[in-house]
Amino acid sequence: MVAANGIESQKHLNGPDQVLPADDFINWQPGGRVKLRIGSRGTSAEPPISVPGLLSRTVARYPDVPALYTKRNGKWESITYRQYKDQVRTVAKAFIKLGLERYHSVCILGFNSVEWYVSDLAAIHAGGYAAGIYTTNSAEACFHCLATSRANICVVQDKKQLDKILSIRSRLSDLKAIIQWEGDVDTSVPGVYSWQQMMDIGAKESDTHLDHILKTICINECCTLVYTSGTVGQPKAVMLTHDNLTWDAYSTALRVGHITPGAEALVTYLPLSHVAAQILDLYMTLANGVAVYFAQADALKGSLLETLKEVRPTRFMGVPRVWEKMYEKIMAVGASRGSLTRFIAAWAKDKGTKHHLARINGMNGTTCGFKMAKSLVLNKVRESLGFDRCLLFVTAAAPLSPEIKKFFLSLDIPIMDAFGMSEASGAHSLSAYPKFRLDSVGELLEGTETKFDGAESVNGPGEIMVRGRHVFMGYLNEEEKTRATIDSEGWLHTGDVGRVDSENLLYITGRIKELLITAGGENIAPVLIEQAVQAELPHVGYAVLIGDKRKFLSILLTLKAKVDPKTGDALDELEAETMKWVAGLGSKAETISEIVKSNDLAIHKAIEDGIARANRKAISNAQKIQKFAILPADFSMNSGELGPTLKIKRNVVYDKYKDIIEKFYE
Repeated sequence: MVAANGIESQKHLNGPDQVLPADDFINWQPGGRVKLRIGSRGTSAEPPISVPGLLSRTVARYPDVPALYTKRNGKWESITYRQYKDQVRTVAKAFIKLGLERYHSVCILGFNSVEWYVSDLAAIHAGGYAAGIYTTNSAEACFHCLATSRANICVVQDKKQLDKILSIRSRLSDLKAIIQWEGDVDTSVPGVYSWQQMMDIGAKESDTHLDHILKTICINECCTLVYTSGTVGQPKAVMLTHDNLTWDAYSTALRVGHITPGAEALVTYLPLSHVAAQILDLYMTLANGVAVYFAQADALKGSLLETLKEVRPTRFMGVPRVWEKMYEKIMAVGASRGSLTRFIAAWAKDKGTKHHLARINGMNGTTCGFKMAKSLVLNKVRESLGFDRCLLFVTAAAPLSPEIKKFFLSLDIPIMDAFGMSEASGAHSLSAYPKFRLDSVGELLEGTETKFDGAESVNGPGEIMVRGRHVFMGYLNEEEKTRATIDSEGWLHTGDVGRVDSENLLYITGRIKELLITAGGENIAPVLIEQAVQAELPHVGYAVLIGDKRKFLSILLTLKAKVDPKTGDALDELEAETMKWVAGLGSKAETISEIVKSNDLAIHKAIEDGIARANRKAISNAQKIQKFAILPADFSMNSGELGPTLKIKRNVVYDKYKDIIEKFYE
């Protein structure tokens, strides 16, 4: 805070855990502040704390507890929470020396690592904004993030990411330094530093300047930028305050059950540029003294399972595609076993299902049969996945098929759904026993408010609107879009349609932007219909419903294909179980291209029959699928149809396959 005479006001030097005056609950300007919605009692009344304050508090409580584990040369190496803070401060001092200005950003481009975590917290300690960039971003997409956040520093993983930044560097007037943390670094390039060089710079600096900046920080100002997916227009920079992050991590931790500091472990592998990974992997672990293990960079290409088996995490979050891949692996193993083994497995799964259905209905359900099933089968399945110590399983980012949920439930792996968004700092609801339903996204977090726009009843259905300490302050430099998203009463319009029941459980029934409005005027939520088709046709990889402004519904389907373990590209060759299914239909095809080019009648007939079964569940004729097409390739991140959390980019699919779509309606 600068007084009229240009001298910094001493009364505003009580940071970082100070709340400074603000006029409104929204703000879109760099350096802006907002009011906090602190309640009078309960969770919403929890005293606010800054990100640096949270780190200091955890270090004071658990200084020698292992914080971060990295695997090097086949061995896990750790740093304690005390060492974690020391590194954060050293890097923060280096950032300041290299030119990080107040309310400018440090962009981070790379896979999850100690360096990612340290850079994120160091940027915040130094008075800047931490801003993650997806590793799959093109150079132009990186430019948008760096330019709009006024990045002074960019921290990159390797030469591949460095080259992206160097190709756009001449257009970035604010960028002063690039730090590369992995591989050989060409430090002859002006402004490019290795991680060790940066650490040496920070180590030589005194603490005076950093400590002064920390005193100017306040809890109700922005500290992190999370960029939206950009499916409509350019990505927007979601401004999250210290309180947004620390309070949402606190309230989410209350819902997941007791966390034992120093005794729990989590594997981080989902992109940290996504808000869900930041809240769970970075902030909730930081607040509770949990050990974080960094997966290998190829985790989503196949190595994740081995890491899970080594670490045996106590909490695990997966996006739907991760759960689907595990399902496919378990099914493939089961299919290769003898008839007696399959019979025993089916018996055990039946006991597992009945146990959890009883729990869902408020009963005990722990029968002798279930105990025997756990001992003989279910515990072994959990162990084979690295889940023998796991206390919580969560799915997030996109809807998970009810059939997949039921399958894992039968294996004594109850997957808890969550609902949230970047603009709500992550979670707004989370499932947990005893309030757990397979079709719900969980109970609303205590201390938050929810209402339904356009609903005839206070319980919905209508557009879900949320309010609370987790709601973001605004989109950086975008007043109009901020005001369009947060109304004058402070309600965040989510764009999702839903309802709540008498137990305060939230149900998602559609998404406004994804709703298909047929030529006949009927509103149709595509996800439920797509999931119904996938349930009938388990060898379909992805299903994308078509029908907006059309006379009838049609659907695009991919067949499950093998994935190149090095690149992550979907191959032409069918996945093993899909190939068995194809052969069982009497087809000799081994690749997707063979099936598409030959218009294989046996496969088309099987798909027609599956769609017909799904159509029987439709609530009206308008919601029945009339035509389909098998696409020439499965989806992947590299080919553009999937985002970093493996969620379908519908606009990309519509554009890429517009010729096929138009043929449906000729």
